[in-house]
Amino acid sequence: MSESPPHSVAFILKGYPRLSETFIAQEIAALEARGLDILIVSLRHPTDTKRHAVHGLIRAPLLYLPEYLYQEPMRVLRGWWQSRRLPGYRAALAQWWRDLKRDRTPNRIRRFGQAMVLAAELPERYRHLHAHFIHTPGSVTRYAAMMLGLPWSASAHARDIWITPEWEKREKLRDCCWAVTCTAHNVTHLSALSDPAKVSLVYHGIDFSRFPEPPAWRPPRDGRDPGDPVRLVSVGRAVEKKGFDILLTALAQLPSDLYWHFTHIGGGPLLPTLKAQAERLGIAGHITWLGAQAQDDVIVAYREADIFALASRRDRDGDMDGLPNVLMEAQSQALPCAASAISAIPELIIDGETGLLVPPDDAGALTVALNHLIVDPVLRARLGQAGAQRVRRSFGMTAGIDALVRRFGLAS
Repeated sequence: MSESPPHSVAFILKGYPRLSETFIAQEIAALEARGLDILIVSLRHPTDTKRHAVHGLIRAPLLYLPEYLYQEPMRVLRGWWQSRRLPGYRAALAQWWRDLKRDRTPNRIRRFGQAMVLAAELPERYRHLHAHFIHTPGSVTRYAAMMLGLPWSASAHARDIWITPEWEKREKLRDCCWAVTCTAHNVTHLSALSDPAKVSLVYHGIDFSRFPEPPAWRPPRDGRDPGDPVRLVSVGRAVEKKGFDILLTALAQLPSDLYWHFTHIGGGPLLPTLKAQAERLGIAGHITWLGAQAQDDVIVAYREADIFALASRRDRDGDMDGLPNVLMEAQSQALPCAASAISAIPELIIDGETGLLVPPDDAGALTVALNHLIVDPVLRARLGQAGAQRVRRSFGMTAGIDALVRRFGLAS
């Protein structure tokens, strides 16, 4: 038998590739460049029709697990037949049964089935499992690691933290060997549920080699010329926590003698609802809906815009953003940002210095902030330049990759 590579890790993801998870792709590409041998294990097949350029740099092989167990019954049966002979199978089954009694959902059953397939099909050289997102990928990773007797770790982000019950977070943090998360706000929350030494901060950061220097000059638009309106942009999936309904309400409340145009980039289930809202508010003619776009096209949109806006909020399930990468990306292009003061966003944006912050769910306050930015190109330039300097100084990707290199046992 050939010797296994010294540093081989299986990354378990909810879906791959995904346009909305550029931060995971850039991390995988950077870790591969540092010498980490990675297998990407995906719980779902891709649904996006486009890919980012960074996906083309990734060499990792792909293993897609059965998305729904009934779709591949023989594969699931083979997974059970092989995994039941593993030394940790009974312990994993017992853990799954305890979890199922507290979470009686088809999702819980599916995760154990996927874990059996993973345990049966994982190539022998991968001796460490790493879950990106602590909720469903964390469950599959935990059960499979128990069956195989392997160590596992996790990266926790946003939704996965806030929709997962505390009992489940406590137990997963107890069982994993280490965890990283992308904001100080998250570190505080997770450390209170576990041994604080297990949880560390790793900002996703920006790979500045993929982003040009900010534009040297932007037109001093001030909203008074109907032929050259101020250009606003936002990037994000149309889901409740992104607060696009609040942003549309704020835009509709701007003075009628201000000329502006808003561009939204992103897919998502609420797009039809948002378009209908824009029609009701009488602002549909001021909006362009571009749908999901590749990163190169998003960068062009940042560079052509005057203002970036994001009205993040906590949704009815308790989910909320952590530190949206799109804010760092926009600031890398010296684009002034108006955003909600929620979760970890104040870790990036200093109100009045590197951008403007408003309370979440406060359309009136957002209207005031946007009005200030629209009519004052000098303010936009000052905030944009300060934001660009801060993000390049404190939110580069290299420090986070260095930390992960050490975690995975590679020479730094």
